[in-house]
Formats: sequence, C-alpha cells, structure tokens
Amino acid sequence: MKVGIVGAGTAGAAAALFLARAGCEVTVLERVAAPGPVGAGIVVQPTGQAVLARLGLLAPIAAAGARLDRLWCRTGGGRTLVELRYAAIDASWYGIGLHRGALFETLYRAAQVEPGVAIETGCDVRGLRRDGARVFATIADGSERGPFELLVVADGAVSELRGAAGLTARDRPYPWGALWFVADDPDRIFSGELYQVGVRARRLYGALPTGIAPGRSGPVVSLFWSLRADRIDAWRAAGLAPWKAEVAALDPRMAPLLDQIRDPAQVLFARYRDIVMRRWHDDAVVFIGDAAHATSPQLGQGANLALCDAAALAEAIASSDGVAAALVAYASARRRHLAYYQRMTRWLTPFFQSDSRVLGWARDWLFPLGNALPPVRGLMIRTMAGVKRGFVRGSLVLPEGVTKALPAPPAAG
Repeated sequence: MKVGIVGAGTAGAAAALFLARAGCEVTVLERVAAPGPVGAGIVVQPTGQAVLARLGLLAPIAAAGARLDRLWCRTGGGRTLVELRYAAIDASWYGIGLHRGALFETLYRAAQVEPGVAIETGCDVRGLRRDGARVFATIADGSERGPFELLVVADGAVSELRGAAGLTARDRPYPWGALWFVADDPDRIFSGELYQVGVRARRLYGALPTGIAPGRSGPVVSLFWSLRADRIDAWRAAGLAPWKAEVAALDPRMAPLLDQIRDPAQVLFARYRDIVMRRWHDDAVVFIGDAAHATSPQLGQGANLALCDAAALAEAIASSDGVAAALVAYASARRRHLAYYQRMTRWLTPFFQSDSRVLGWARDWLFPLGNALPPVRGLMIRTMAGVKRGFVRGSLVLPEGVTKALPAPPAAG
C-alpha cells in the first residue's frame, strides 16, 4: 500500500514507522525545509511509553528525559490541591519529563533511516485531489504528490486540510495560553515531580523537569505561566521585573531560573485549540494527532494520544481488508479513549485557566476532597497516566513491565 503522510511531527513520524513496518510504502511530506527541535516540556505517560517501546525507542527517550513519580499541585497559600503518585496504581509506572524536541529528534531520525519511508521536506501541502480510490496531495507550488491509497493528515492543530475536508464540528482557540521558558537547572532544584501552583483560576504556574534538551549538556526545567491570549502584549509592555517578582513571591526557588530570562523575547507564548471532528476519516484520508483532536495541555496528553493514534492506525491497516474497513476499525478503536480526554480537558481547563472566581473557589475546596477519597484519587491517577476510556468503562491495558525493562532514570529527588 502506498501511503502519504502530511507532517513529520510526533503523530506523522510515529505513523510512518509503524506503517512501514506493516509493509506499506510511506512518503512523508513535511512543510518545513529543515525540521528541527522546537518547543518546551511535555510528559511521556505510560501510554506513550508503551508505544515508544513497540518502536524500540523508549530507552533513548528515558535516557534523555527526567523521571517523574508524582504530580503535585498546590494553592498559592501552600494547601495541596492534588498529589497523584503513579506507584499508587502500579509500581512500574512513572512519567518522563521530556523536551518536545528530544521526542521529535528521536522519531524523525528513526524515520529517516527506516526502510520503506521517504521524507520530502519543504513540501507545503495545501489541498487534496481525489481520483477514484486514489488521492493526490496538492503542493503550494502547484505540483502534486501521489497517487496514494491512503493519505494520513498529521499537520497539527492549525491544519489547513482539516477545514477543507468539511468534517470539523468544533475548532475554537482557547482564550488562555501559556508562557514557556526552558531554564538550565544544574542543581536539580525541581526533580521527580510535575509541580504546579494554582492561585484562583487566573494564575497557574509550574515547573516540569525536562531532562536534557537538544543542544544542551545539563538538566533543564520547563517553566510555564498561564496567561490570557489578549493580555500577552500588556505582559510584554510591562517588562520582566513585575512578573519575575510575582513568580518569585509565590515560590522563591524560582529565582535562579528566572534570572536566566533577560528579554521577553526569550519566553515563548503557546496558544491552544479545541478541535472536534464529526469523523476522522473520509474515503482514503484520515486525520490523526492534534490535526484531529487538539486540546488544551491541562492533562498533558497531546503527544501520548498522537502516539496511540499512530499505533492504532497501523494495527487497523494490518488487520483489515482494504482501506475503508481499516479506517472504520481505526475510528472504533480510538473513539472512547479520545472522547474521554477531550471531555475531561474541556471540563478541567476553566478551573485552572479562566477569570471565574467561583470556579477557582470550587476547585480549592473540591479537588482536595477528591484527592482524599481513594476511588477518586485512583481515577485521577489513571487519567494522568493516559489509560482511561471513560468514567465507568475499563482502562487501556498496558504491556506488563514496559518501564521495568528499562534502565531506571534517577529516582525522584
């Protein structure tokens, strides 16, 4: 089967590897002429780790990342909102804090040398043309690539092809985004946990140990600070001093990391979208990753869901009779898992990123109560780990001992 993939990010590169190993002839069409590592920190959850293990790539990811044994979120006054430890569910589980660029480089380099995968960079796909059961990708310069028996669209949350497909039910930018900065942390001030502080619903900041970032030799930590998108210009105009003072007042440990920021241009601002499609496929075209179901990063599942998409798509192709049947099987396999995380993210985000005083007050009282109840805490940990498929439905079953088979990252500090 000849397969075209639009985009060489997490979903696209992983899908290329899986599909090539399933016997497909894969062509990856990447818009950027010289793709490289960008972004800040992500968390590779047990679900994502299981997918990377199947690709034989988990060991280098674990070596580049930082082990996370828990999520700890507190109020500005120091009261614990949630403390979720992976080991409470499975002693072999942990998260891996990772620079997004490290995941990109690992997947992209593997795809470059994978038999059956060809990558064409500087190839800006702007449209699709169908010819019977075949599909062509239309490039910005007017040329075409194809024909393909299957075209996988994995070009991210702002996909131009998604709108052209006419399958979108929801495409809304979240009013809130986040400031990000990757700081050197040679003394490992932050280690072993994803650390967050919520001050009402309007303030969320935190630190994510991020392992070794591409181009750096020592440990780094990703700092994030929530901000309404329409306030970014005012934040820049105010200068760094007031913001640094506010952050340091909430947590003095941040001071040596903040000292590394000397210009607002060093701080990235990330916007997020809420994407829902009526269906993810149309004839010989399928959307995966953020192109199909982008959310806010509140649950930190974007990269993990993209990896799961890639694995499930290859499984459906390998086990189905024809493309149409495979895409139906793929959608059925992914529906419950993706629906749960989209709904949960949409529900949780306003409690941490909004102007609502009521939601901030409710969060500060209800979340500690839920954290104290073992069944609720178990649900929250499984949600964090990426395995839930609904409130009452069963969880995804991960291969036993995925993380046990690895050289263990440094224990939590």
